[in-house]
Amino acid sequence: MAPTMNVQIIEKEQIKFLRFPKEDVLNKRKDQIDRFLELQRALSLGNLEHQKVKIIFVDDKGFKKVETTIWGITDKEVILKQSTIIPLERIISIS
Repeated sequence: MAPTMNVQIIEKEQIKFLRFPKEDVLNKRKDQIDRFLELQRALSLGNLEHQKVKIIFVDDKGFKKVETTIWGITDKEVILKQSTIIPLERIISIS
């Protein structure tokens, strides 16, 4: 991830209006595994401690960042409050 990239901060309520391409933003298998492990950790933090995380992802227009609680993870999606969904393959990082 380039340090000079332009990341737009959005509210989770806006995510349902975004469009997501199908290809994965992470090319390396290790990075994809690390992403899934970070999501699992963030899910635990949200469920146990009600702690929010920052998710950086890419839609068809560019980089976005949202601060939210993760409610669930499937093999293809991350589920946020109010059934808001981010495709797993479009997530760059979780912190």
